[in-house]
Amino acid sequence: MNAIARLNEYGQSPWYDNLNRAFITEGGLAHMIAQDGIRGATSNPTIFEKAVGGSDAYDEQFARLVSDGASTADIYWDLMLTDIDKGCETFRSVFDEADGGDGFVSVECDPTIAYDTEATIEQARELHQRVGRPNVMIKIPGTEAGLPAIEQMISEGRNVNVTLIFSVDRYDAVIEAYLRGLERLAENGGDLSRVASVASFFVSRVDTETDRRLPEGHELRGKAAVANARLAYRLFRQRFAGERWQALANQGARLQRPLWASTSTKNPEYSDTLYVDELVGRDTVNTLADDSIVALRDHGDPQPDTVEQGDPDAVLEALAEAGVDMADVTDTLEREGVEKFSQSFHDCMDTLEKRRGELA
Repeated sequence: MNAIARLNEYGQSPWYDNLNRAFITEGGLAHMIAQDGIRGATSNPTIFEKAVGGSDAYDEQFARLVSDGASTADIYWDLMLTDIDKGCETFRSVFDEADGGDGFVSVECDPTIAYDTEATIEQARELHQRVGRPNVMIKIPGTEAGLPAIEQMISEGRNVNVTLIFSVDRYDAVIEAYLRGLERLAENGGDLSRVASVASFFVSRVDTETDRRLPEGHELRGKAAVANARLAYRLFRQRFAGERWQALANQGARLQRPLWASTSTKNPEYSDTLYVDELVGRDTVNTLADDSIVALRDHGDPQPDTVEQGDPDAVLEALAEAGVDMADVTDTLEREGVEKFSQSFHDCMDTLEKRRGELA
């Protein structure tokens, strides 16, 4: 059993942080499921832009849509949702074997509406209905405006991947939105066992931003991200315990698992498996980009329950003493995260518009 597949033995689901048409249709994704124990996949505008721009697998559908007079926005969603649908089909056996507990594929709402609650609700509902697969998850950003949308979608029994979470305080609010959504679903007679959610807590970017604020060679460089995630995991265990949670669990509710996102190592001075090795934990997900998958296959050796090790409080206290304002770090990262995804969305639209002109 390779290092990636072994994560499943430790209670952590490895998901693939990529999705493209050729990889699905040519059997690469199915092979990864069988070989590496991959249990789900995520996508976003950045990933999709690279997929469309670097493959001819979309050309036939693209040409047909152009011939039909589809707008660039319609082309984007048609191409994207076809990939999501095919991905859901590929993961359906995983979903069935896990009785709805895994095997999900995530599609992101338009990031340019991340601060518009009503628009997010409307689009999340539409995307969920258009895909129509039980193992699709709609990605909603964990912004202040996103919180009511998360609660609303859960209350309607729709699967949600909450993305762009950087701070433990915001994660606490995301958990609250999930619990409130479940409570409303229960009040309306819904089946709590058929709704799933993950909370995507971003990791490597925290070190990138924190390291930028520390002197070169400082002993705390490369320490903030893991400590921040470990505090999030501790909160997860605290919130999903006690009478309130047990009342929901008794009705079939599922844990909203923490999903470690952005876990590729950005700094070449750090181990290329750092954010996998240090964050193995039960009832979690780790999304793996291609570089991480290659590294883990080659020399990975993850060990169980590492997310519960160390003293994350001491790390955060030391960072504060060193003058690093973690609240400002995470606020900055959320703002930049929305901006980067929005820019990728615009870039993708530009790419599609250019190709549309070539085919017209």
